[in-house]
Amino acid sequence: MNKQNQSSVAEFILLGFSNFPELQEQIFGVFLVTYLVTLMGNAIIIAVIFLDHSLHIPMYLFLQNLSVVEESFSAAVMPEMLVVLSTKKTTISFVGCFAQMYFILLFGGTECFLLGAMAYDRFAAICHPLTYPTIVNKSVLVKLVIFSWVSGIMVATMQTTWVFSFPFCGPNEINHLSCETPPVLELVCADTFLFEIYAFTGTILIVMVPFLLILLSYVRILFAILKMPSTIGRQKAFSTCASHLTSVTLFYGTANMTYLQPKASYSPETKKLMSLAYTLLTPLLNPLIYSLRNNEMKRALMKLWRRKVV
Repeated sequence: MNKQNQSSVAEFILLGFSNFPELQEQIFGVFLVTYLVTLMGNAIIIAVIFLDHSLHIPMYLFLQNLSVVEESFSAAVMPEMLVVLSTKKTTISFVGCFAQMYFILLFGGTECFLLGAMAYDRFAAICHPLTYPTIVNKSVLVKLVIFSWVSGIMVATMQTTWVFSFPFCGPNEINHLSCETPPVLELVCADTFLFEIYAFTGTILIVMVPFLLILLSYVRILFAILKMPSTIGRQKAFSTCASHLTSVTLFYGTANMTYLQPKASYSPETKKLMSLAYTLLTPLLNPLIYSLRNNEMKRALMKLWRRKVV
């Protein structure tokens, strides 16, 4: 029975924005430009940090890893979305859907832990400036980065394997932009109560715990900044943290609403918009936020630009 049910769905149909056929071309254009800018922006950050040895410090090496995650996140979601918008091929194979969900969870989970590590780095730098080089040394940096990636892999492997072990009897229409867990789970024809308990608990641990630790770190950072005697020192500290806090709020806010309440009373269109916030907007805005608000990054970009021109 289970084998028959599981083999009854060989592919899924991604509905995307099919309710707005007259807007498909415009949406495709916006998404294509956004995707190209995202790839270019994150690639520039990765290259600049790699080429400028003065940026080989924890803050920027964390940022380089974040850009790799954002680049990969976009590559896991956007190409399939663009195909759906630009052609009549709205189907995705069973294996393709599995792979897309796996990579969304891998890069999303890795980003959760990486943003937490970046907050810890800023906390150590601002609240303990004298001992910062020993608190976040090269060994600690490597361990935090590896922990982030391994945690993402473990989350993706466990959750994706579990979801696709359920039987799918039909219908096979995913009313979403990609194969994310909540909309795919709606197509399962079995009791998913245990999985939903696991997913809720996992989301609390993977999303909410790092988010709360980040908030606590920034409360401590805020008090430390307010105690600084120098106005210039306060401005510099605020500048280095404001970009990270902006990114964190956008990413965690929309991810929480999507994954903590997968069966909430949000309309499908609202869920799609919330999904776009962390799959499209965050990877797009992070390069702009981190480069435009950071003097060291701007100096490194200008130095590389002058070197190329000369």
